[in-house]
Amino acid sequence: MTHEHTVKSFDDELKNLDRVIAEMGRLCGDHLSAAVHAVVGRDAREAEDMVKSDERIDELEHELTQCAVRILALRQPMAADLRTIIAALKTGAILERVGDYAKNIAKRSVAIAQVNSVGPIHTLGHLSDRVREMLKTVIDAYVARDPKRARQVVQQDSAVDQLHTSFFRELLTYMMEDPRTISAGIHLLFVAKHLERVGDQATNVAENLLYIVEGSAESHPRSKADSSSYVAVGRPDREGRRER
Repeated sequence: MTHEHTVKSFDDELKNLDRVIAEMGRLCGDHLSAAVHAVVGRDAREAEDMVKSDERIDELEHELTQCAVRILALRQPMAADLRTIIAALKTGAILERVGDYAKNIAKRSVAIAQVNSVGPIHTLGHLSDRVREMLKTVIDAYVARDPKRARQVVQQDSAVDQLHTSFFRELLTYMMEDPRTISAGIHLLFVAKHLERVGDQATNVAENLLYIVEGSAESHPRSKADSSSYVAVGRPDREGRRER
């Protein structure tokens, strides 16, 4: 009877790690949505409220770390249980970073609200939707231990990269044609990059899940489609035509 009680208690502790990760993932998705909405809607007040609420994600990450360390110290787990705890620690750190990206996006929206609007700003909504869907899918897959959905998230990362590159090109064109948009445009470039990085972090969570299920710590091949680092936009010549 004592042994059964010990096993159940251990299982409950492991499930608690998943519970905290699920809560962190939900909050990260909510914060990203609010932050991008503040950017597109040029709502500085909403952004300030979102920045203040970021503390909850940090608290959950601290709770997750304490729980994982306690299990390691008292249970001395092995095999799949040990992989579960290691992956939980890594996933908690990833989600805390996603929360920071959302907070930074919200901070950028305060500056964006004070300058001229930029045409392609609404394109950010498409990028945000895709990234938040990746995040939700990977958290659901993590809790359900579903490697099939985890691999789907890994495959979706290239689509996010392509959207980011497309937005990057479009925004540079606006900035070149109308210097008044440069200030807002620079902030939007950072916002888009933060969203692209969230897609990368969702892929990292997927790899953590595959590590738990398959026992391999090797990264799975990714097809990186973000070519924004190589984009070159020519400046207009004296007749208004764009140099190549």
